[in-house]
Amino acid sequence: MEERFQAFTVLVSNLNRCIYKIKTEEMAEYNLKSSHVSCIYYIYRYGSLTPKELCDLCGEDKANISRALKYLEENQYLIINNDSNKKYQRPIVLTENGVKIGKHLSEKINEILSIASEGLSEEKRNIMYEGLSLINNRLNKICDEYENN
Repeated sequence: MEERFQAFTVLVSNLNRCIYKIKTEEMAEYNLKSSHVSCIYYIYRYGSLTPKELCDLCGEDKANISRALKYLEENQYLIINNDSNKKYQRPIVLTENGVKIGKHLSEKINEILSIASEGLSEEKRNIMYEGLSLINNRLNKICDEYENN
């Protein structure tokens, strides 16, 4: 059991470290941080999102997304529609520069995912993601129980 715990935690930590490094390296040429990657990528992918939708897709909390959006708006990578009184229901779209970066990110993500999963059949990849989703859901339930106590 201890070996399973070590393998799981070390692998997950290493995956996170690698993803963070890749995001940081890819954003360096645009003077952006790794925290901006998901915002730009998902808005590019879906065309328009609200901050709440973005939080749900990124798995980030409102404060982190809010800071990232503020920076991206101030630096003219995106536009937040101010028509709604409710801050987290305002649609967000990318500017021309944001679309350019979103396209680059989308292409790079596809390239990295292809390289990273080389040698995995579609069936094995599906099993892996199914297993990770199951573990994620169960760990979230455990965390929710801690918060409720």
